[in-house]
Amino acid sequence: MSTVKLPSIVTPALLSLIRGHPQLPLHSWYLIAGVTLSAINRPDEIPTVFKYAIEKGVGRVDASPEYEEQLRIARKMREALVKAAPIGGLPKAINALFALKSATPSALLDEPLGYSPTTRPAEVYDVSSSTILHRGQTFFDKIYGKVSKRVMGQMDRSGTEDLGITARLMYGYILSNTSVLTAAESSYVLLAGLIPQDVNPQLKGHLKGALNNGATVDEVRAVREVVIQICEASGMTKIGDGTPGGWGWRGEIANL
Repeated sequence: MSTVKLPSIVTPALLSLIRGHPQLPLHSWYLIAGVTLSAINRPDEIPTVFKYAIEKGVGRVDASPEYEEQLRIARKMREALVKAAPIGGLPKAINALFALKSATPSALLDEPLGYSPTTRPAEVYDVSSSTILHRGQTFFDKIYGKVSKRVMGQMDRSGTEDLGITARLMYGYILSNTSVLTAAESSYVLLAGLIPQDVNPQLKGHLKGALNNGATVDEVRAVREVVIQICEASGMTKIGDGTPGGWGWRGEIANL
């Protein structure tokens, strides 16, 4: 059975618009685009974003990146898709990462048993779990601020304490690792993964959490704007009250 070819979302015009957004920090636009495409289940479009970044550079003016800069772009994009897994689901992350690999020159890949820019293999096998979980709790507390205990407590009392355990594991081993992405960049990833899913209760916390992680109000609003632009290019729209289903949002998307 042949696969249906979907219309392209990532046009040169859209890429130019995203890369040129005056409020987006360098090295953020392609992360946001890649994670958004993964969340809306369009991993086939991720190679286009990646190739554009490594060929034209991350700034607002075309500049062919040197090898070290290309490697940085590749590692940041891979890490963004890994960090999107707890938000958008592991199957989508798998498909996104393999789509990215298909467009990545071998010299820009990190192979098993070699150098790990995130040090996660060592964290899993050589570092005590209490150390990693403490780091994750600290990261969680910084995002949620004064309501962090209440939020984690709600998950512990969700009917199964395992929800809280799952959150602690995700924050400890995945989200709180800032070896490749900064805390602010990690928040951009979370926003890009949440907005397409129409989950305002979680999105509201992470909009404020991005500020707690060092982003500015203008940067957070820019991330939100770019994610919505990509979603709308894919056909997402606001769903009417009387519509039983569809591809879009059931209300206004949370904002700062």
